[in-house]
Amino acid sequence: MTINSKSTKAEILAAYKELDKQKKSLESQLKNSPKVNPITNKNTTQDIVRKSIPTVNINSNSTKGISNTIQALAEIQSSFGGAVSNLSEHLIVEATQLETVRNAITLEKLELIELHKLEKVTESTIDDLIKKYQADSKKFAEELNQQQESDRQEIETLKQAWAKEKETHSRFVKTRNEEYRKAQQREKEEYEYNLDLTRDLDEEEYNQQTKLRQQELESSRKILEKQWQEKEAEIAKLEQEYSTAQEKVVAFEEQLRAKIKQANEEGKGIGNYQAKIKADLRAKEIQGETRNYQLRIDSLEQTIEHQESRIRKLSQQLDASLQQVQDLAVKAIEGSSNRNSFEAMKAIAMEQAKTQSKGK
Repeated sequence: MTINSKSTKAEILAAYKELDKQKKSLESQLKNSPKVNPITNKNTTQDIVRKSIPTVNINSNSTKGISNTIQALAEIQSSFGGAVSNLSEHLIVEATQLETVRNAITLEKLELIELHKLEKVTESTIDDLIKKYQADSKKFAEELNQQQESDRQEIETLKQAWAKEKETHSRFVKTRNEEYRKAQQREKEEYEYNLDLTRDLDEEEYNQQTKLRQQELESSRKILEKQWQEKEAEIAKLEQEYSTAQEKVVAFEEQLRAKIKQANEEGKGIGNYQAKIKADLRAKEIQGETRNYQLRIDSLEQTIEHQESRIRKLSQQLDASLQQVQDLAVKAIEGSSNRNSFEAMKAIAMEQAKTQSKGK
């Protein structure tokens, strides 16, 4: 049996027992075999021949036979020496293997003692450990089966409980959804009923309020149009003033040229010095008046630009207000905003009126 690092304890023990049996057999054979002394001189062969062959009378006729016998004995001696040498080598190998096995057995015994907390290892220790292992395995298998059966029953119980809980939850959800649907249906019917009732009861009042709102919207529109006309009149007046100022500037320029010409003519009659002084003074006066008129023209142009900008803004505000008024009127007519729409529309109209008043 071959022993290696992967061999089990049972295999090692069986190999040990087999080697021990072989050892005892070899020892018995060695004890029973005759002792052989080493050959130390040249007379060994002759001694063996003397001991092995009976004494006979040698004559010339038997010399050749004796020589053949001696040669045969020498060959036997050589073969016997080789056999003894091989046997010695074999015994040395067996002894070495036996020592290795003994060391391995010693290590295994130490491991068994340490692993299983044993006091000592005997021949029955392995059998006892195997029996104990089998008993423990059987016990563990029984406990495992019991635990598996217990777990299976527990899982089955949990499955049944879960199925029951799931069914209960499904019934609860179904009942809740049905109640919610009925409640929604009742609320919808009540809302539609109240809405129809409110429309029927307030139709006349709603028509009156709508008429009043339209009147107020018309009044607001007229106020805005009046403000717009006033702004247009104011702008027209400013344009007229601007045109007048331009005409005056042109007239002053012509007057300036005439005065200069007149001053030149008068200077010829009165004197160059006095004419020059008067011409310079008059030119400065005309230049000052021209500058004054030019400043007025610039101021009027800025005023006109400012008014045009305000007119554009007012136009945008008016368009936005009219759009809001129209939207609110539509909502009011459709009945979606009721009193809140009217109040919002009225507030917008008042805000626009205030804005126009501040713009003046």
